[in-house]
Amino acid sequence: VQLVESGGGLVQPGGSLTLSCEASGFPFELYAMSWVRQPPGKGLERVSFISRGGATRTAAESVKGRFLITRDNTKNTLYLHMNRLKPEDTAVYYCARSGEFGWSPADPRGQGTRVTVSS
Repeated sequence: VQLVESGGGLVQPGGSLTLSCEASGFPFELYAMSWVRQPPGKGLERVSFISRGGATRTAAESVKGRFLITRDNTKNTLYLHMNRLKPEDTAVYYCARSGEFGWSPADPRGQGTRVTVSS
């Protein structure tokens, strides 16, 4: 399993950013996927989940209406479209292969990409 995130960086509050995750080493279209994040000094927290076909999506209350998870099974790529970013969104973001009903800490994830929201 290999998951490689990209797209992180420094953005001002209110700005937008799109993260990408390229997957390989497993049949991407057969697995649900998630984005999770780790804010500075804190533990991992769920951000968003998408089923293998994309029909089901869930999001943490803190990002609902601002973040959108999508996937392109023809490109083996997962995305996180982040809008109206807030300083509290600052974290390292990881994509993770997930079980049918959601992410668990034991699920494989990538090396992460850092997002910093600051003026």
